[in-house]
Amino acid sequence: MNKENLYDYLIKIQAITKIGLLFSKDPYALKNYEELQSLTLKMLEELQDVNLERNNYFKRDVYPTPNISIRTIVFNDKNEFLMVKEVDDGGYSFPGGWADLYDAPSEAALREVKEEAGAEAKLEGIVAFMNRTPFSDPTSVPGYVLVFKAQFIKFTNNHDHEISDVRWFTIDNLPNLSPKITKDEILRMLNAAITGKIIFD
Repeated sequence: MNKENLYDYLIKIQAITKIGLLFSKDPYALKNYEELQSLTLKMLEELQDVNLERNNYFKRDVYPTPNISIRTIVFNDKNEFLMVKEVDDGGYSFPGGWADLYDAPSEAALREVKEEAGAEAKLEGIVAFMNRTPFSDPTSVPGYVLVFKAQFIKFTNNHDHEISDVRWFTIDNLPNLSPKITKDEILRMLNAAITGKIIFD
C-alpha cells in the first residue's frame, strides 16, 4: 500500500470512529472507538510531511459546507415503493443516510438500500437534489439530500439493526413517517420520481 492509499484508508477509519462515537451507547464500544480514533490520528499526523491532494477532513479548519445525504425510492412492478421503519423513532422513510467519504453517490445509494432494506435494486437516475435545511432542526448542520429512483430486483439479506420493518406502500397509503424527513419532502420526492420532473432546489 502506497502512502496516499494509506492516507485514504486512515481517513475512512476516522470516519467510522466518528460515527461510532456519535451513535454508540455501549461503554466498551465507545472505549474501542476512542482508542481507534487516537491510533489513526497519530498515524495521520506522521503522514503530514507527505504532499497529498486530499485534506484531513476532521481538522477544524476545513471550510464549512453542508452535509450530503442520500435517499433512494425503490419501486416494484406494481408501482409501490419501498419504505423502512426506523427503530429510534418508529416512523418510516426511504432507505438512505449520510454519504461516506470517497463513495460515489450511486455506491452510497445502493449500499443504503442493501443495508437498510435488505434489497438489491437497479438505479434509474437522480430525481431530486434538495436543500433540507429549511426542514431540519435549527441545531442541525445544514444539509442537502440527493434522491435516486430505482427498480426493485430482489431481497438479498436481512435489514440492519437500525430498521425494524421493511414494507411496500403507495402514495395514497403513506405510513407514519419518521421525523427525520417531513411529509412535504416525501411527497415532493415521490412526485419527482413519478413524473420524471427533477427537483434541483
